[in-house]
Amino acid sequence: MTTLPRGATVRRDAGLYGYERALRRVGLAPVAGVDEAGRGACAGPLVAAAAILPEGRAGIVPELADSKLLTARARERCYAQVVRRATAWSVVVVPPGECDRLGMHVANVEALRRALARLTTRPAYVLTDGFPVDGLEVPGLAMWKGDRVAACISAASVIAKVTRDRIMAELHEHHPAYDFATHKGYITDEHAAALTEHGPSAVHRMRFVNVRRAAGIVDAPPLTLEPQLFEVDDGSATGPRPTRHDLQEAVR
Repeated sequence: MTTLPRGATVRRDAGLYGYERALRRVGLAPVAGVDEAGRGACAGPLVAAAAILPEGRAGIVPELADSKLLTARARERCYAQVVRRATAWSVVVVPPGECDRLGMHVANVEALRRALARLTTRPAYVLTDGFPVDGLEVPGLAMWKGDRVAACISAASVIAKVTRDRIMAELHEHHPAYDFATHKGYITDEHAAALTEHGPSAVHRMRFVNVRRAAGIVDAPPLTLEPQLFEVDDGSATGPRPTRHDLQEAVR
């Protein structure tokens, strides 16, 4: 899952829809994109989404871009267009307890796999953001910053982000002391202060060092943004940890 199929050439100036067009030219359609939201958060669910956009003008979504580059209002407008235009789309919500049980990397990959499995249209090819997803029974390509270069991944990114933001706004109503509506469960100075004052809520992820420390669990080292200390590794989770850049980007 590292190269495009032979004959599928994408020019540098092909734009956001270039990968889908190239794959269609070699007979690999429909193309699904998949992405997640909330991996780096220490509270709330992990949300994964998959999307297939139709060919031609019907699949051109106004304002479509990586969800992190859009304002909240623009994301909502884009979300409405994506779900209206998509040939198929799906979303999977993984609760904090399951994230703790599986570990974030395993939960992430499983959520992406489940989102693709729920599509009502079977894709011929899959584009994923960041790292490959095994066991899909169809070929695919893992793309660095895929949500900025492939339309179907961008569409999935918007669905996942909007869905998760709405969930975090609802959780804010039940846990107002943490201000989830503002930071969406990512670690900020205000969130850290609330954790220190109130301790973890029922929707915090207990694998994360700052949450464990706030709960008084003695195996938690001092809070730091260094990746190897951000999530407690008890041996059941594998794969890369969030980097300092990932964490800083996630709280924007």
